[in-house]
Amino acid sequence: MENKKIKILKGGEFLVTESQATDIFIPEEFDEEQKMISDTCQGFLEKEVLPILDRIDNMEPGLMRSLVAKSGELGLLGISVPEEYGGFGQSFVTSMLASDIIGAGYSFAVAYSAHTGIGTLPILYYGTEEQKQKYLPKLSSGEYAGAYCLTEPNAGSDANSGKTKATLSEDGKYYILNGQKMWITNGGFAEVLTVFAKIDNDKILSAFIVERNFPGISFNPEEKKMGIKGSSTVQIFFNDCKVPVENLLGKRGEGFRIALGILHIGRIKLGANVLGAGRRAIMHSVNYANERKQFGTFISNFGAIKYKLAEQVIRQFAAEAAVYRTSKYVDDTINMHIANGMEKIKAYLEAISEYAMEAAVLKVFGSEVLDYIVDEALQIHGGMGFSAEMPTDKAYRDSRINRIFEGTNEINRLVATDMFLKYAKRADSEIFNIAKSIYKEIDGQKKTSTSISDFFGKKHFYIKNLKNAVILILGKAYETVGKQFNTEQEIMMNICDMAIQLYVAESVILRVEKLQGFKSAEETSVYKDICDVFVYEAASQIYKSGMDAVNSFAAGEEFAKLQKGLRYLTSVEPVNIKEARRRIAGKLIEDNNYKF
Repeated sequence: MENKKIKILKGGEFLVTESQATDIFIPEEFDEEQKMISDTCQGFLEKEVLPILDRIDNMEPGLMRSLVAKSGELGLLGISVPEEYGGFGQSFVTSMLASDIIGAGYSFAVAYSAHTGIGTLPILYYGTEEQKQKYLPKLSSGEYAGAYCLTEPNAGSDANSGKTKATLSEDGKYYILNGQKMWITNGGFAEVLTVFAKIDNDKILSAFIVERNFPGISFNPEEKKMGIKGSSTVQIFFNDCKVPVENLLGKRGEGFRIALGILHIGRIKLGANVLGAGRRAIMHSVNYANERKQFGTFISNFGAIKYKLAEQVIRQFAAEAAVYRTSKYVDDTINMHIANGMEKIKAYLEAISEYAMEAAVLKVFGSEVLDYIVDEALQIHGGMGFSAEMPTDKAYRDSRINRIFEGTNEINRLVATDMFLKYAKRADSEIFNIAKSIYKEIDGQKKTSTSISDFFGKKHFYIKNLKNAVILILGKAYETVGKQFNTEQEIMMNICDMAIQLYVAESVILRVEKLQGFKSAEETSVYKDICDVFVYEAASQIYKSGMDAVNSFAAGEEFAKLQKGLRYLTSVEPVNIKEARRRIAGKLIEDNNYKF
């Protein structure tokens, strides 16, 4: 049987292109090898991590380092590393799945993610062959642990403003590093550090591979943190630290590009990482709701609790749909580049760069979904949830860092909108022309969804309109604000919030539509409920964010016309969301676990 050619959307193209369910990947499609890796990750958490969470949070000396080593012995550190460097060379989707499952490991998940991501990937993607041969096998096995040293006291979101300096020694054999790094995850035990510094009077960073035992490097005690207490976080000082010249990573002045490339990977991986934590918090929520009695009945029987349980499920399901849809786009793009003759490492970097906008979207949406889930988990537990004896305490505190990690959510919203704008300005883009056409036709808009009887046909009609709503507001905002657009951060974030809701809503529709091939009509009904509720809510939020933007730049006749256009483009038919949520909660309550 001839395989259907899959259409691969380019980064940002979801805004103007109609996607088909057959073209995307959903979690229900994991193959046997991927399920085996997932089971290995889950087994490691259940055996090695979850039984000793208090010991981990108490920073028992050597404990976290030993867990990193143990995960390396199982091959969990080398999933993304090619076989020639001691890894398994798995697909991007598989590496995201591992990040997803390990995400339920609280502080260990942070150490694992830092090691396998920002601790290892700079060397894999930017290192020389000699550097790869020297460091990657030991990073893959867990003999070495990795860390990433970018942030400084006065260089956070503005990473390139760092003051750490590197000068060449008189004999030309070493770079001499002087400076300070802070908030360095795994810094308390990592043997290999990727350090960013400016050579001489360069304005752009360079990157260096620094070993823990190099002379001139010192480490502060562990930071005391609100959450992720078991993860190692330290300040690091470089005082005439001697780094061999062969440990320059990439070319001189390439450090900022390396940092951005790795951050794109970190953002998309964090979008997966929060999924595991979300599932675990939902499990604790429903377990408690099915055990706790008030007024003579289990609290899971109350509508107010069902609302919370259902909304946890809806947002978790939506985040999964968006994450794995995007992950497969990355894989398909990598394979396309390789088939066209591109070297594998370059193909990977090109693919990650292509989906930088989507990576920012997933990071923002996923971290905020997890914050919602853990907050409601605590609320479901009531007073008990506020006790440090309950798992909700740890989940609540640990979640909060995700909105700061890998660039704050504010920075990521601005990054995503800036990329959206650059996409619109491309020579082959028609976005601004489309925006003008939509604006011109607002008074003549008549077609509604009432004439569409098919469930998914109706949903795709909504999505087409919602895309037009985002394009309309971007086009009119940029037309009005012009060159000052990047200083109007509130408007930029409004537009990003519209795009986030759009991308995730479409991902949910496509996942549920594709699920019909895996489940019976009866089984699919509850997923259609998820789809109904999420799209209904997304349309409302897109209207709200759109009007917030319009209120900021439009007036008079233009304001009235844009308001009218947004009302039409975000209009969806009424949904009995109370009953839909009750059915979703009913499945969760019956299963007593997240099995969606």
